[in-house]
Amino acid sequence: MSIQTIIFLLLILVVLVFIAINIVLLRKFNKTNEKIDALLEKGKIKEFKDIFLSQKEKNENLEEQVKDAFLKIKKLEDICEITIRKIGIVRFNPFSDMGGNQSFIIAMLDNKNNGFLISSLFVNDGNRVYTKAVKNGKSEHALSPQEVEAIDKAINFK
Repeated sequence: MSIQTIIFLLLILVVLVFIAINIVLLRKFNKTNEKIDALLEKGKIKEFKDIFLSQKEKNENLEEQVKDAFLKIKKLEDICEITIRKIGIVRFNPFSDMGGNQSFIIAMLDNKNNGFLISSLFVNDGNRVYTKAVKNGKSEHALSPQEVEAIDKAINFK
């Protein structure tokens, strides 16, 4: 037997092995296909197209909800920039002849240190309340040491 004959026989053997593998795979494919068809007929599974379209619709709805959530978060962040976030309180006694620290000053500021002061002075004949605007941690009006302290406490509020 020549080398050419041996090579030819080996090629035929390889082709026969490939044919056998192909037959086995076709049988498995047909059995699997029959099982899928049976499940489809019984309504146990949906067609892939229906599943895909349903999932696509759910994803679109979720994307829309996420966009709405981000818009709401942005609005809340904008609101937070202008709401009172920092508070400083100083109690004091403006007169040496009256007891206790019944007078106080409250500084209320937003994130940019804008806001107002409320000063309450307790005196013999009652109570006096004053307010002053605060912009960037400063006021157009003259400030008492206690008012400056209240603003500093508010600015450093944590």
